[in-house]
Amino acid sequence: MHLVFVTKYRRGVFTPEMLTRCEEIMRDVCTDFEAELKQFNGEHDHVHLLVHYPPKVALSKLVNSLKGVSSRRLRFEYTGEANQAIMHGRFWSRSYFAGSCGGAPLTVVRQYIENQRRPV
Repeated sequence: MHLVFVTKYRRGVFTPEMLTRCEEIMRDVCTDFEAELKQFNGEHDHVHLLVHYPPKVALSKLVNSLKGVSSRRLRFEYTGEANQAIMHGRFWSRSYFAGSCGGAPLTVVRQYIENQRRPV
């Protein structure tokens, strides 16, 4: 499943260090759900994930956990660095994109995620 999470108001808060930490957090959450985070990348205001999860897992519960845990941990760890306006409310936008990768070859989706313009 290809997932995209956008920050609230598309505010550009991610630094390269925050994206690395976000990937670690999301990888841990996926492990808790017996899922596998196959690919991760992002830009200043959003992240892309390629996740393989078992059929017994409800996608909405996985997404809720990914966004909730990462939001709490990132706000706690980076309060001084990130935009304060986003830190006082929601970190992520309430919506998300979830696209099945059944039609496209995984290599194409991986390449698309790898080619995101990660902040420098």
